[in-house]
Amino acid sequence: MAVPPLQPQADNKYITNMFSCVLLVVILLLPNIVASQTIINNLPGYSGGLPFKLETGYVGVGELDDVQLFYYFVESERSPKDDPLVLWLTGGPGCSAFSGLVYEIGPLSFDYTNSSRSSPTFKLNPYSWTKVANIIFLDAPVGTGFSYANSWEGYSMTDTLSAAQTYTFLRKWLIAHPTFLRNPLYIAGDSYSGIVVPIIVQKISDANEDGRKPAMNLQGYVLGDPTTVPHDDYNSRISFAHRKTLISDELYESIKTNCNGEYINVDPNNTACINDLNAVTKCIKKIYPANILEPVCSLLSPKPVGSKWEQSLGDDSVDLLLTAPQISKPWCRSYNYLFSYIWANNQTVRDALGIREGSIREWTRCNASLSYTDNIFSTLNFHRNLIKKGYRMLIYSGDQDMIIPYVGTHAWIKSLNLTVSDDWEPWFVDGQVAGYTMEYNYKKSRLRYAIVKGGGHTAPEYKPKECFAMVDRWFAYYPL
Repeated sequence: MAVPPLQPQADNKYITNMFSCVLLVVILLLPNIVASQTIINNLPGYSGGLPFKLETGYVGVGELDDVQLFYYFVESERSPKDDPLVLWLTGGPGCSAFSGLVYEIGPLSFDYTNSSRSSPTFKLNPYSWTKVANIIFLDAPVGTGFSYANSWEGYSMTDTLSAAQTYTFLRKWLIAHPTFLRNPLYIAGDSYSGIVVPIIVQKISDANEDGRKPAMNLQGYVLGDPTTVPHDDYNSRISFAHRKTLISDELYESIKTNCNGEYINVDPNNTACINDLNAVTKCIKKIYPANILEPVCSLLSPKPVGSKWEQSLGDDSVDLLLTAPQISKPWCRSYNYLFSYIWANNQTVRDALGIREGSIREWTRCNASLSYTDNIFSTLNFHRNLIKKGYRMLIYSGDQDMIIPYVGTHAWIKSLNLTVSDDWEPWFVDGQVAGYTMEYNYKKSRLRYAIVKGGGHTAPEYKPKECFAMVDRWFAYYPL
């Protein structure tokens, strides 16, 4: 017996149902692209509704989306459809993007005068970069801030893997936010992000050249106080200390001779060099390396010296401060960071941000326990390649930063052998010298280097007004 053909009505219904099923499968196979966005209208610690658009969410990357990267997205307060889109990465590796959002370039900052240890409060930052740009603040790599993995294997990370996952994040985020595909795109970050940002930019550039969709409107990148060649960056601390009169002429001449210009990988049998390095450590032990105009926190434990002198300029810590019954004098910048720990570990805050329950235990501003392996020891070749592509680059350094001194940063920029288009000159804010700057070019590419007077590690935390003026002018193609 022959089977009668399907009726047209049934055929159409079958196709419609099949299409709906396929669409459902597609949506289910793209977790964290659409389903995990949360618009935040109110935040604990800020009185009233937020006067800017804040979105938070997760995007899955890695095999089977094992890694869940958390982000804060703030739309430009000027013109979201016209202003640049910036992906911001804080350094570390392992420092949360919240640090960049609240302590550096975001629309909120803690109101220290009106905050208590139990109740941190916010105020608006008049120098937020979101006044002129849309900014995605990303907690990367996994294990940073609120980003997490579903398996222990997912936490094993390297420079190249971190860059690859961040590139995937951005691609998925733009698919979910297609209205921003036409905005000029810049990848930005500071400190250790100087390693991963050029790799991400290279991946985007290569994908665009290969015709991968969606195409990204990449225009360039921004790096503040960046790690570039770690050995050379750290090695330049000696010449920086001498230029800033932290060590004497006699000690500087002695250490140059005895160490032969090598202050990191020191021969343990070279007693004269080690003695000189110990003398340098003695000279700077009371100075905060992130800004040499401030004192080091008295609650910090001493770190190894000698042949491992570079480790003595490590990150700040608030572990003892969190348990201290009373803040001791003199004031230390680390005290400011206490509020982020208290705020981000509050359950009401986590609920407001849409943090997934059980995803992480304790939030830390900078996670020092990452399972992270450095596998890129210089990004110079990435810069050399990208400078040929016609992109714009803004590199800036705080002149009081001893963690990544401007001495080393300017040295690697000069090693690119670019043409100087604007030679060394001052730049001004409100009629005062804000720093010094110069510009290099290669065909259509432009690299602007700026020194921020009084800036530390990193510059916007110490000189927000000047850094906002710098980036506002640069985005607008104006001279600094």
